[in-house]
Order: sequence, then structure tokens, then C-alpha cells
Amino acid sequence: MATVNTDDVTPRTETVETGTGTARITWLAAPAPRLVLALGHGAGGGIEARDLRALGAALPAHGVSVALVEQPWRVAGRKLGPAPKTLDTGWRGIWPALAGPGLPVVAGGRSAGARVACRTAAELGARAVLALSFPLHPPGRPEKTRADELLGCGVAALVVQGGNDPFGKPAEFPPGDYRITEVPYGDHGFAVPKKSGLTEERAMEILTASVTEWLADVK
Repeated sequence: MATVNTDDVTPRTETVETGTGTARITWLAAPAPRLVLALGHGAGGGIEARDLRALGAALPAHGVSVALVEQPWRVAGRKLGPAPKTLDTGWRGIWPALAGPGLPVVAGGRSAGARVACRTAAELGARAVLALSFPLHPPGRPEKTRADELLGCGVAALVVQGGNDPFGKPAEFPPGDYRITEVPYGDHGFAVPKKSGLTEERAMEILTASVTEWLADVK
């Protein structure tokens, strides 16, 4: 099981049966919650990603309970995620547990998890979408755009994108009814080169501050 450490929040895990297998939620509950932010992982990693950890540590103090969602393929120990349709089915199966506290739910995730959140937000009743490192296109293939998933999510959205993300730099994103924040020099995992002068800590501060400010306006 992935480990998430925060200074002030004790994680609680919950398993959920879905149509594609057993999923797992790591809850980082706010003392006085007003929202739930559900965050799915990417196609090649889990909830140990630096951006998911940073948000899980920062947001509970701002009234946002964070639910770090592990898709069934990840819980089962497989190394790579399945087809998008299967990911969407797993996410739908997890949703009742996310909505269980009776609070508005913001759907989110990084990379493939961001795509899942966008594709299913409207049908599931998500209040908004947080897309971290949205994979706008495969590296080196800008013509294979996935912009329609983001533009068609049907709810308010925030994209947080690394300035050097090979899956789509901020300037490549089309105009639309969403906000976008750039983490300077960041790659697809928001790692920043030492020569940039920007530390990983500062990069995560930029990310968490942007998300915190945006969520303050989500009701």
C-alpha cells in the first residue's frame, strides 16, 4: 500500500468494490470539511506522486477533505493502467463512496486520472474538475490532441501544467472555459531541473496555492 504522510492529518483507508475490481481510497479528512477533492493517479504510477502528496498535505487545513483514489489495476499490483473505458468504469464504481460524506465532490487527478475526471464529471455530478498534468497529446504528437475531453467536461475546471511537460506545454492549450496555472520548468511529474533555480518545494507551493485559491470559489 502506498504511504501518505502529513503533519496534521491521519490517513484512513477504505476499499471499494467496482465493476473492474477492488479500488482503494486513502482519506485525508479536513477537521471542518466543506468539499471533497477526489484525486486519481496516472497510468504508470500511484498516489505517491509528488503533486498528490502535496495536495493531500495542504488542503485539509482549508476545509477540503482529500480522497486519494487507487484504481483496481493499481490495487491488484499491475504496472500499467488499462484502457480508458475500463478506467472510467472503475471511477464510476468509486463515486458513491466519494459522495458518501454528503459534501460537494470535485473530481480530479493527474495525467490519465485527469482524463478520467474530465470524461465523467458531468454524468457523475462533480462540482468541478482539477486536471493535474493533463496529457493534451502524446509526446511529439501534437496532432493527436485530447483537448475535447477537457473542453467537454461540462463543469468549471482548473488545469495545473508543468512549463516543460512533453504531453503539452501550457501555451499549447486551446482557449476554453477553464483556468490554467503553469508550474515553471516542471515536467510531466512536476519535477524541476536544478539549473532552473526553482526548488521542488517551491514548485509544489505554486501548485498547492493555485489549487487552494481556486477551490475557495467552488461551492
